[in-house]
Order: sequence, then C-alpha cells, then structure tokens
Amino acid sequence: MKRSYSQGYSADENNLMRVPSDQKRSAHSPMKSIAKILVALLILFSVSCKKDLHNTPIGIITEGIAPTHASVVYSVLSSYQLLSSTLNIIGNWGWDNGTVLRNDFILQDIASGDMQKKWNPDGDQAWMDQFGDFSFTASNPGINGQWSYDFDGVSRSNIAIGYLTDDKLTASLGIDDASKKYLLGQVYFLRAFYYFDLVNLYGDVPLLLAPLKSFADAYSVAKRETKANVYIQISKDLDLAKGLIPAGKYSDAVQKWRVSQGAVMALQAKVALYNQKWSEVVTIVTALEGLNYYSLNANYFDNFSVAKEYAENEVILSYDHESLTTPRTGNGLCALAGWGFIAPTTNFINAFEPNDPRLNYTVDVPSQNVYKFFGELNSNNKGNDDAPSNKIYIRWADVMLWKAEALNESGSYSAAIALINTVRQRARLSVNALGNYPPSGTLPDRNGLSTDKAQIKDWLVQERRVELGFESQRFNDLKRWSLAKTFLTSIGKNFQDKNYIYPIPQGEIDKSGGSITQNAGY
Repeated sequence: MKRSYSQGYSADENNLMRVPSDQKRSAHSPMKSIAKILVALLILFSVSCKKDLHNTPIGIITEGIAPTHASVVYSVLSSYQLLSSTLNIIGNWGWDNGTVLRNDFILQDIASGDMQKKWNPDGDQAWMDQFGDFSFTASNPGINGQWSYDFDGVSRSNIAIGYLTDDKLTASLGIDDASKKYLLGQVYFLRAFYYFDLVNLYGDVPLLLAPLKSFADAYSVAKRETKANVYIQISKDLDLAKGLIPAGKYSDAVQKWRVSQGAVMALQAKVALYNQKWSEVVTIVTALEGLNYYSLNANYFDNFSVAKEYAENEVILSYDHESLTTPRTGNGLCALAGWGFIAPTTNFINAFEPNDPRLNYTVDVPSQNVYKFFGELNSNNKGNDDAPSNKIYIRWADVMLWKAEALNESGSYSAAIALINTVRQRARLSVNALGNYPPSGTLPDRNGLSTDKAQIKDWLVQERRVELGFESQRFNDLKRWSLAKTFLTSIGKNFQDKNYIYPIPQGEIDKSGGSITQNAGY
C-alpha cells in the first residue's frame, strides 16, 4: 500500500516537500519558513505572472531571489512536477490553454486511434476531439499545453542546474559534493526527458540550456534549433546523468521514485531506438539486463497496482502520485474519468486476441473503468482528483520490445521472436481481472523459426499496441515506424503528412515576433 506520513518531510536533499493536508504546525515552526521559500519559488516558476510573461516567448524569467539550501533542493524536486498527472500544476483550470494537466493521453493515445475523449461523445472540451480526427490547428489548447509543460520542465531543470553547477554557491550553502552530484544527475536526466518529448512532438525546438534572467535573454533564444542538435544535447545530458546518479535499482532506498541509473540507461536506449541505432539499442539493453535490476512481473497488473508500487520488478520510471499531500500530488486523470473522459475506441478493443487479460486490466468496457489509471480493479479512484495511482513512463516489457525491434532490424530474427514470446507468455500466464487464468491456447507463441522480417515486425507492432495500451506510446510508435498515415487513414482518420509533427503553438510564434517559425503545412 501507499506509505502513510506520520511526520512532515524536511527540506534536505533526501526528502520531498509533501506533508499531509491535515497536519498541524505551530506558527513559528521551521516548516513555516520553508513554506515562505516555496511560495516565492512557485511564484518565480509560475506562468501566471501574466503581465510580464505574456511577452516572454519561451522559458521562465528568474528574479533576483537569493537561493538557500532549501530552495536549491526544491528546485530539483519542482523539476519532477511536470511529469505528473496532477491537476493545475502550472495553471488554474486552464482548459482554454491546455494546462489543466499533462496532455500525453490526448496527443498520444487519442491521436493514435486507441482512445476517444469520452464514453458518451459530447461537446465538452471539443478541442480534444480534434486530435482524434486531425482537425486541430496551431491554436489548439492541447498543442500549447504540452509545449508549456515540457518547457516549464526544461526551465525548472535549468534553474536547478544553474544552482548546482555553481561551486561557490553550493559550498556557501553547505551542500556536500555527493548530494550535489546526485541532485545534478537527476535534473540532467529530467531536462533530457522533456526535450525528448519536445523533439518528437514538434521537431525543431528552441534549445535552452541556462536560466533566462531577462527578457533580452528570452528573445535571444527564441529561435528553433535542429532536431539533430537537440538530440546531441539530450545524449550529453544523459551521459552526465549516468555518471552522477548512484548505481542500484533505486537511487534512493526510501524515495524510490527518484531517477535511477536504470532509468538513465533506458532513456539512452530509447533515444537510440528513435534514431534507428539498432546496435546501440542492443548494447545498452543488454548492459541493463546484466545489472539484474528488472524483470517482468508475474502478473501484468502488478505494474499499475497501487498496492505494488515500488515493490514489483518491472517499473523503471514513474511519477509517484500521492494522496493527501500539501501541495497536492494525486493523479488527476482519475478525476477526468469521473467526468466521463478517457474511453477506448472499438478499434483498440478489437486489437486484442481472444481472452487476452491485458484488455480488461487496461479498461473494463462494461463498467467503463480504466483500471490502468485507477491502480485498482474497482471504481474507487474514479472521479478522485487526488488518487494515489502512479504515472508509468518506462517499464521492462517496453524495453524488451525495443530490443526485439532492434534485433529484428539487425537480422537476429529468432532472438527477436523469443523476446516477443516472453512478453506474450507473461500475459497468458497472468490471472485475469476476474481472478481466473486464461484458457489453454490463449496468446500462443509466434513461430520462432520465422525469418520473415516484415512478419516479425507486424508481430512486434501488434504486441506493443496491446502490451502498452493507454500508456502514451502508440502515436510515437506509429510515427517512427512511418505507419501513421497508412494505419490512421485505414480507420477513417484524416491524417496528413504534416501531422507527423505537431504545429508550434501559435501563441509562441506570435510572442516571438515570428523568430520562432511554424512547421510546414500549419
């Protein structure tokens, strides 16, 4: 179960600033002083300073607030927040600009044809439906929202990196070398993660590597860097992170949600995969296998179960949603489900082979429950805007299928098929959502003697769809396989070649005075 909090966390490099909402503290407690620091930082990080930031094309303008030990540590912790599905991290019910929560489920799952906005279609937040039929424009709130979340994450990471690479500052604040390295490794990874998302969504994007201290600085970087050069920076950041984060399945024995060495290596493998560096994918994943940190869970749903969080074998990177914390850190996607959002398409349901338990573990169609998001096989978290279910970003089955893909592309067909079959075997040996084993013959092995590269690729495409359904992987997969147009038009979607990347938010182009250019066709 989720750990309970009997006492508040202190502001050191080993603790997250989360305290129960009902916890009482004296007016003169140390936490009150820390709270003032957090308020100052949140004001500094917020995009709600509308009068000034309206003119800022990208990034965050930093003010002359003298950093403290607590604020430096919090700058790292705040950099994680943009990974969350918590409501209103950077806005206040900003449906009109797409900032109520991260839009991965819209830009990835709805766009891929796996998900539709609601169980009962209506006009509520009609801009989400535009990703299902590819009628969106550069002014669509979802386009702006994801850009805002990722660049806010980049900006917060840059602030933390600026602090932690200032040796004079860290020495004056009493931050020891080991702590500094560990904190720095985390934000190098986070910056790489946000940029990886940005280049795959938008193509060429502005490359920010330092905090913006003035509006002149903001306008000086208000131009797009090539995707290739952004990838070079992503790789540099991941190399740095790998050398700074301590070894072990968990980098912190207590706060197991923090970025680990395994997460760094996994993202390195994913970067190689997306750039079709097949031998590099195999090398990195093989090295990760050799560390013996991860394996497939015996039961498929253990990946998503609240009761199993950080006590299972497969999850590599996740955001640790918690209930009853201040500030709130719960999973807001569960709230949307309570309002009728997040439903499967018929095409997605039909993609599953008979008796595949992964379908009902992902979404129970008759009861309209998205169990993968709820973290429980019931509706208790449906409508709960503070649910404790984690957001999973990378898990071992995903990584195994990356390696299978790279092996197939390299001509190692039998090894690729063996990995696909291992994932299938776990699924057919998992008891289903009703507690029963699937009948004999469910999900039979693929023919291990096949040397038909195209057939093996088809098996892989199918396996990734059903194994990783509703995990915001499918649209990127379709794009990098160059299958998006073929598949999406076959199911009646108006996908055009331009849709292989999303438009740059029109507001960013306007605020830059045109120095940020638009993607072709938008």
